Amino acid sequence: MNQRAYALDALRGYAIITMVLSATVASGILPAWMYHAQEPPPSHIYNPALAGLTWVDLVFPFFLFAMGAAFPFSIGKRIEKGENLIRLVWDAVKRGLQLTFFAIFIQHFYPYVLSSPQDTRSWGLALLCFALLFPMFMRIPLKMPAWAHTGIKLLAYLLAFVLMITVKYADGRTWDPGFSNIIILLLANMAVFGSIVYIFTRRNRWARVAVLICLMAIYLSAGISGSWAQAVYDFTPFPWMYKFTYLKYLFIVIPGSIAGEYLKEWMVRRNKESVLPIETDRRFSFFFLALTISVIILNLCFLQSRLVEMNLVFTSVLLVFGCFLLRKADSNYQKLWKDLFYAGAYLLILGLFFESYEGGIKKDPPSYSYYFVTSGLAFMALLALNIICDFYGYVRGTKFLVMSGQNPMIAYAAGDLLIMPVFSLVGITPLLSYLSANPWLGFLRGVIITTIAVLITMLFTRIKWFWRT
Repeated sequence: MNQRAYALDALRGYAIITMVLSATVASGILPAWMYHAQEPPPSHIYNPALAGLTWVDLVFPFFLFAMGAAFPFSIGKRIEKGENLIRLVWDAVKRGLQLTFFAIFIQHFYPYVLSSPQDTRSWGLALLCFALLFPMFMRIPLKMPAWAHTGIKLLAYLLAFVLMITVKYADGRTWDPGFSNIIILLLANMAVFGSIVYIFTRRNRWARVAVLICLMAIYLSAGISGSWAQAVYDFTPFPWMYKFTYLKYLFIVIPGSIAGEYLKEWMVRRNKESVLPIETDRRFSFFFLALTISVIILNLCFLQSRLVEMNLVFTSVLLVFGCFLLRKADSNYQKLWKDLFYAGAYLLILGLFFESYEGGIKKDPPSYSYYFVTSGLAFMALLALNIICDFYGYVRGTKFLVMSGQNPMIAYAAGDLLIMPVFSLVGITPLLSYLSANPWLGFLRGVIITTIAVLITMLFTRIKWFWRT
């Protein structure tokens, strides 16, 4: 019985790999669509007035979507075993605290934070940070009592904390819990609140949608001075760890949890009934693979070019055509594709209807159009990867995605805390400056570093050294 949906691992892997790639390509010399839409080259100065959507802007929401899609598998499996809901909530909070510590720890040990200019000390401390993350986030592969595993983990956390508060930083900086990696901090908040929402609405998807509607109401009302909504929005007992504004990403995580349920239902049908693909599945698969990829590319091109009306028309035609073909879906795969496509089509159209609101689609501050469009495109990406990874079983060509998706924390940290310090210590880093001569070489720079990060991640995944929270 196959208990994995490889499409989900691949989607998570795609998100983390492109996250690394987008951070390692040369700055200032590539086309604008190779960077965040609101940070165009050559200066990359943040401009909140700019609207648009690039592939870089899809990286984080795709990862959030994959996080939500994992809830029915990780949390759902434990609920099926009869675990206490209070224990599940506590584990969600504990996971959030661990990710928060991860966000603070790695941010303090980036080499450019430790010294300016970077030196041997900063590179060595970065490598030490990377090494300490193993006992903190993986189970030591040795036979020992449970208390020993716990003791090693706590000792690693203690040593990491002592290092943070005693080490000297560049520019007179001191240890500050509010100085953290914002991407990981947002994931920590989603791990807590997304899990809790799923735990208590696991039997009712509409209740989950109702949570989003209430959340939207608070956001829209928070601008009214003196209102209780403003008080809720502004309240934070620990501003370095939680802010109400972080909860806006539930608009991506919760749709992801619904996609995960669709995947799980499909897997149950497949394993229970031994349902095999039929010939019509193959005809549908080619069409929907091309259709979903076309929808994603179309929206990236037209929204970034600000051809919003044309994008709405062409996208609507493609989506209506796809819905028409799936209206009589009768096989197991077609039912899954129908569920994913219908949900993605609705969210995408909803996001395009919101496009002109808040000055156009924007990643930061995120607009409602951004939430819904990226969620809709994530449904399409998951459908495409289901066809590639699960339907056709194309293992060799997607192994790097799947294995990276199974160990994303290592993939995320390897670049700044392992690869670049090693490059600097052996004298390779100065050579990278030659890869900033033109756009093609600038892109190659990112490909090289990302490929090494992927290979490192695949190595640890193969030997089953997983970082887990």
